[in-house]
Amino acid sequence: MIDQLWLIPLGFAAGILGSMIGLGGGIIVVPVLTFFGFPPTLAASNSLFAALSNAVASTLSYSRQKRVDFSLGLKLGLLCIPGTVLGAYVSSDVTPGIFKMLFGLVLISSAVYIFLRKKIETKQKVMTNQIMIFVIGASFFAGIISSFFGIGGGIIFVPLMVVGIGMTMKKAAPTSQFILLFASLSGVIVHSMLGHPDFLQSGLLASGSFVGGLVGARLSLDIRERYLQILVSVIIIAGAAKLFFDSVANGMFAGG
Repeated sequence: MIDQLWLIPLGFAAGILGSMIGLGGGIIVVPVLTFFGFPPTLAASNSLFAALSNAVASTLSYSRQKRVDFSLGLKLGLLCIPGTVLGAYVSSDVTPGIFKMLFGLVLISSAVYIFLRKKIETKQKVMTNQIMIFVIGASFFAGIISSFFGIGGGIIFVPLMVVGIGMTMKKAAPTSQFILLFASLSGVIVHSMLGHPDFLQSGLLASGSFVGGLVGARLSLDIRERYLQILVSVIIIAGAAKLFFDSVANGMFAGG
């Protein structure tokens, strides 16, 4: 166990960043675990435990700040559950090379979103039938992404709420954490049934992520967002570059 204690500070750091930007800490945890040779399903399933713990802590803090739209969050959270089940099953068959390449694309998308998040805020929109269909489809897709990559799905939910629904960023990121409760919990259950996670590693990550979630929600009130954008984007882009390099160097379609 001693040689795995480094997972606690990893979960803590990921929890802080994940809580503040609303994307979940998986965008930090999964690349790090992958770099250390964790198979894709193990990295994703372990990360989901951290995402769940982070979502619980963040939701508790943000609810006290009255920044969570529980009604909308409940609906989107329930809509994503079928996707998380599918994502967990599909992740069983992916090769490390394909996983790294796909996750690198997710990280690049995350970095683009982080830099543009202040520019994409729109006015509150009327929920037409077309928008409702789009929201339902996006929620299902977010569930797949959440469980397949172990990141919680915030990369889909936050832009969806801001661009598609017209929610302010101040409420979208906290509400995303509430939605991630459903996405990560359902993913954790299915991955566990399939025997994917290492529960000791998951517990260490989750303990650090819970404390990080509390700290991140508090820091979100004070820190200058531009500094956070630069820090997180640099980390994410560096991670994406390493994933792309590894997937090409080792053979994208290789099994190990």
